[in-house]
Amino acid sequence: MSTGRTPPRGSRRGWPHRSARTDQLIRTLLRRRKEPLAIEEVTVVDKPGMRRAVAATAVGNTMEWFDFGVYAYVAVTLGKVFFPGDDPATQVVSTFATFAVAFLVRPLGGLVFGPLGDRIGRRRVLSTTMIMMAIGTFAVGLLPGYSQIGFAAPLLLLACRVVQGFSTGGEYAGATTYIAEFAPDQRRGFLGSWLDFGTFIGYSLGSGLVTVLTATIGETGMVEWGWRVPFLVAGPLGLIGLYMRLRLEETPAFQQEAERAAEAAEAAEAHGDTVPIEEARQSGRGRLREIFTRHWEAMLICMGLVLLYNVTNYMVTSYLPTYMTSTLGQDATTAQVLVLGTMLFVVLAITVVGRGSDRWGRRPLFLVGSLGLVALAIPAVLLIRAGGVLMPAIGCLILGAMLVTFAGTSAATLPALFPTRLRYGALSISYNLSVSLFGGTTPLLASWLVATTHNTLVPAFYLMAAGVIGLIATLFLHETAGKPLRGSGPMVETEEEARTAVAESRTEAGRHARDVWIRLRHPWAGAGHREEEDEE
Repeated sequence: MSTGRTPPRGSRRGWPHRSARTDQLIRTLLRRRKEPLAIEEVTVVDKPGMRRAVAATAVGNTMEWFDFGVYAYVAVTLGKVFFPGDDPATQVVSTFATFAVAFLVRPLGGLVFGPLGDRIGRRRVLSTTMIMMAIGTFAVGLLPGYSQIGFAAPLLLLACRVVQGFSTGGEYAGATTYIAEFAPDQRRGFLGSWLDFGTFIGYSLGSGLVTVLTATIGETGMVEWGWRVPFLVAGPLGLIGLYMRLRLEETPAFQQEAERAAEAAEAAEAHGDTVPIEEARQSGRGRLREIFTRHWEAMLICMGLVLLYNVTNYMVTSYLPTYMTSTLGQDATTAQVLVLGTMLFVVLAITVVGRGSDRWGRRPLFLVGSLGLVALAIPAVLLIRAGGVLMPAIGCLILGAMLVTFAGTSAATLPALFPTRLRYGALSISYNLSVSLFGGTTPLLASWLVATTHNTLVPAFYLMAAGVIGLIATLFLHETAGKPLRGSGPMVETEEEARTAVAESRTEAGRHARDVWIRLRHPWAGAGHREEEDEE
């Protein structure tokens, strides 16, 4: 079909003075530019290993959030045990200040455990964080109160929280990295959502245990001895989690990256003069420098999404029970049951949202959740303020619906922002900075703002601000659903899917090479072809 264009004068059919040697060079360039996949580049996931990975990482998150659920629900009780000389409002603020201290040391844990996980492996670091979390939580249950040892009691509580915070600095980022690197590309959202399923199961178990204890032995019994029980339960939970993590294997993506790094080191050593360069690149300082200089945009996006998720999370899970009882004067058991019911709703819906993110994409869900938080935060808090049972229950469910949108999507979205060789470190640093500055401080700041301004709509305004920031971050987010992780090859579930991926890659590579060849060898024909495509 003629395109209405004529070749340049002085040329017969192609580019002027085209030689066979030039054609050969173009063919070589095309082969190097778009290589099709080889079957060995596609990883078929080991299904038993994948199930063990999901279970072991979810148990670690369950352990972490069991502690958070307990701490949030016994905040008033802990204030009476460790800060008895203060008025009730100051007791709550003091207790949440101790809670927030753990988040201030989380970035230090991220700086240590994240790059370490990129160097020695994800499995070893996750086993270490599991041990430290269990010890820190269990030790709280053994602490003497202020009436027994005075000012040393809150100091010991603070020390336990520091240990917990340091260990959790490497927990969530490592767990999401581990699941993401074990999951098939088409199911990463669904499998990743099980990690946060463990989060809310842990919170529900912790808060549920405190609710049952409070209803059984009363507030007096909780102050005397009942507050210790939930923390002591953490010991056996930690041992179970450690056993499961020690049985894990290293992720396929990390193994492939380690092999590439070893080959690069051998090649550098063969040249003789480039070994120091490669050693510097693989060192902890070299990785940190690369994270902050080459991946700062991804870090900002990550921090915005983490702020959105964690401000909503801690507002609902950690601050809402205290807000409903201490600020609004509602019945403690009713408030605890309503928030616990919200957590159960999140647990039931979270894997559905994760599967939906595989189908519709991560970006649309974050957009819907951000806009929903901005629009519905005030109505939700007004319903919670209304009193009774029905209206607060509806308000809690609205906030729970926003929360599950972020929770079911985050574990698959965040690891995909960074390449394999830096994923654990970059995610640990950006995640923990955001959680420490904005997430973990939410209960403290919200309680302080309410006490200072006497405005009970402060939680709604706080959530709206988080929604705006999350919306901005989402607008810069690239869609990653169904795509391989950066720095890794495709991950599939079966051999048949692997062969299909290779076949599709060859077809795509051939089509791409043909289009480029036409544009180089017959530029006027290629331009006409593009015009026809545009008209269609």
